[in-house]
Amino acid sequence: MLPLARRFFLLSLGILLLMSLSNDSSIEQLSAAEPATAGQLDVWIGTSQRKPSEGIYHCTLDTKNGKISDPQLAAKISGPGFLALHPDGHHLYAVAKLDDVPSVVSYHVVPGNTSPSLEFDNALPIADGTAAHVAVEPTGRTLLTAQYGGGSVAAFSLNRDGSLKEATNLIKHKGGSRAVPGRQDSPHAHWVGFSPDNRFAFVPDLGLDKVVIYKLNPETAELTPHGYGKVPAGGGPRHMKFHPNGKIIYVLNELALSVTVFDYDAETGTMTAKQTIPTIDQALLTKELFKSASEIRVHPSGKFVYSANRGHDTITAFRVNEANGKLSVIEVEPVRGATPRNFNLDPSGRWLLAAGQDSHTLASFAVDGDTGELTYNRSNVTAPSAICVLFQHE
Repeated sequence: MLPLARRFFLLSLGILLLMSLSNDSSIEQLSAAEPATAGQLDVWIGTSQRKPSEGIYHCTLDTKNGKISDPQLAAKISGPGFLALHPDGHHLYAVAKLDDVPSVVSYHVVPGNTSPSLEFDNALPIADGTAAHVAVEPTGRTLLTAQYGGGSVAAFSLNRDGSLKEATNLIKHKGGSRAVPGRQDSPHAHWVGFSPDNRFAFVPDLGLDKVVIYKLNPETAELTPHGYGKVPAGGGPRHMKFHPNGKIIYVLNELALSVTVFDYDAETGTMTAKQTIPTIDQALLTKELFKSASEIRVHPSGKFVYSANRGHDTITAFRVNEANGKLSVIEVEPVRGATPRNFNLDPSGRWLLAAGQDSHTLASFAVDGDTGELTYNRSNVTAPSAICVLFQHE
């Protein structure tokens, strides 16, 4: 039998070993929760034609501290304003001018040791002029563009490898609400997107004060007129987003600087307006020489909505009523830049990146997951004429 002192030593050693294993287990559990927010996220930046921009830029977001790397030129092209990714994450599309021809352009995203690069695939001309927005439906077979000047939506089919195949549809909107003279005398399609079930496509038209709805056939890349949702006269719908529950739509009105909340019936593909709320107190805009709403995003949790105010150069944070989806203002946060034409939330919802078109900046904000409030992270980098912020996905 072991001496008492030795037995005591071995017992103590065993207790320490068990404590160590317990602590290691806790560390493993903590580490298992970290990968969703750990590491670097690739960010693509679309830009306007104005100097000093030269094309599409790339940077990274550190998801641990919200710091942004200095953007680097990834593809030289004229005015690649808005960007979209193929669902497989391996192809990026831009609406730009190629040899002075308004086009939709396809790039292959090539992984790299330090950062991905873009290799030109092919391009197709857009028959109705420069596009204001581009989107790819979830199956990766159809791409849509919205032409502001032409007041139209164009459809393109995609090859299996993600490259562009052919133009399939061009539908021109007609009329104008004329509620705001000079801005609504004709149609101005401004955004394209899809219903969660991929049965319908949506095109907010600033000139019509309507969100035009189309039936979508993703296999043939064809659109069929279906109906529309209407915002208050003079609203000027620009962009829209679905709530994660698929039952609520938020439409940002550029001219009125407001958000119209719609109930959405997925079975019939119809929108019913139930609230319109200002993004900012009109009294705060009386001295602004320019005022215009630009972008709207819904937090991944569905608890908050954010919209950007150009001229006032702020982002408004809204709280979502869990019962009915209606909005109430939480705060109005300065973007630490000029003319926030676009911003985006990272997939975790912990960080918001705001692009300043006229200040040539990209600024980072921490998002409070409980209150929805934004806190400036003091990471602000040079991003020439930035007007689109797009996170890379796998």
